Amino acid sequence: MLTIKRVPTLVSNYQEDVPESNNVVGCGRNCLGFCCLPGLWEERMSQGLFRYDVTTCETKVIPGRYGFIAQLNEGRHLKKRPTEFRIDQVLQPFDENKFNFTKVGQDEVLFRFEPSTDYKARYFSGVGVDVGISPSIVAINVSPIEYGHVLLIPRVLDYLPQRIDRDSFTVALHFARELADPFFRVGYNSLGAFATINHLHFQAYYLSVPFPVEKAPMRRIMRGKGLGDAGVIVSKLLNYPVRGFSFEGGNGSTVRDLSDAVVNSCISLQNKNIPFNILIAQCGKKIFLFPQCYAEKQALGVVDQELLDTQVNPAVWEISGHMVLKRRKDYNDASEEYAWKLLSEVSLSEERFEEVKGYISEAADLQEAEDKSINPELDPEKEIPDSPGPQVASHMPQDCLVLH
Repeated sequence: MLTIKRVPTLVSNYQEDVPESNNVVGCGRNCLGFCCLPGLWEERMSQGLFRYDVTTCETKVIPGRYGFIAQLNEGRHLKKRPTEFRIDQVLQPFDENKFNFTKVGQDEVLFRFEPSTDYKARYFSGVGVDVGISPSIVAINVSPIEYGHVLLIPRVLDYLPQRIDRDSFTVALHFARELADPFFRVGYNSLGAFATINHLHFQAYYLSVPFPVEKAPMRRIMRGKGLGDAGVIVSKLLNYPVRGFSFEGGNGSTVRDLSDAVVNSCISLQNKNIPFNILIAQCGKKIFLFPQCYAEKQALGVVDQELLDTQVNPAVWEISGHMVLKRRKDYNDASEEYAWKLLSEVSLSEERFEEVKGYISEAADLQEAEDKSINPELDPEKEIPDSPGPQVASHMPQDCLVLH
């Protein structure tokens, strides 16, 4: 049983509900800047706590319109914990007899992430945990996909199953916002969408290039009822292999507004047993939601054997365009055509997607957006610019992405 006695603690201002701002907080040991999370992560690497050295894994950007990213990670599937629950049910009770994050070692915990009492973010190098408190912690992923790969585990001692709830998602959203780095994304996999542990957690890591999904053209399809441009705006991905939604805050909307729209949508999908993945991007300002059906197709035996042979289970990172491949052959042969073929199997049909859109509209109290909200600059027929994403952060380590 994990006993957290004294660990670094970051107290956060994430309970503050204010309109969206473009201000980026700098690093001063009172935020999640580069000297904080990566430094602690590298300490654990030097202590040999990871199952392999992910910084030695070969990585390349696949030639093509979107620039899918391929990584060769031949050891991860052999050393990763197997799934210990049913894959056909999104909501399942917590089972303390299965592996859960109360069984990780104390040295795997980097720090606590807790709300401040005075709306100021501060970093404390060592703070005791009061008896009866269930802290939210950030721990290393011992089977990392990329540099800085961590797990955010809300209220770790409360034994929460892997399901989205309002408070926990707000923690994840502010974790992304306070780290304030566009190349640090936070992801979530539901049960049935390739989460492998039924204990509530989010994943996050650095990748110093735009994810292909961040380049994809979009069209506004829904917005908050009666709020005009002041409410949450929901867009539909265009010309991308996986049908998905993008949520963004409108003018004057708050973090809570954005969080509530996503949470209400996810709760609706959970209750209807629809698996999904979430990507929190752009420092928490844009959230992608992908309902998916790959595991269902696997169970029905309708997935091409060639794709099954790759042993790639497309979760949030793969769907977003970061393909983690297990075989040298697949890495050498990786192409945009392959990535498109795999991810197309993940996607709902257009008919099913429209049905899910209706669920989301009702759950998040949205209305149809007018046709004029289509952004002509995102026309799917136009070529995608070479560098449509944010610029490479100057502080990123050189071994975060190795291009060959």
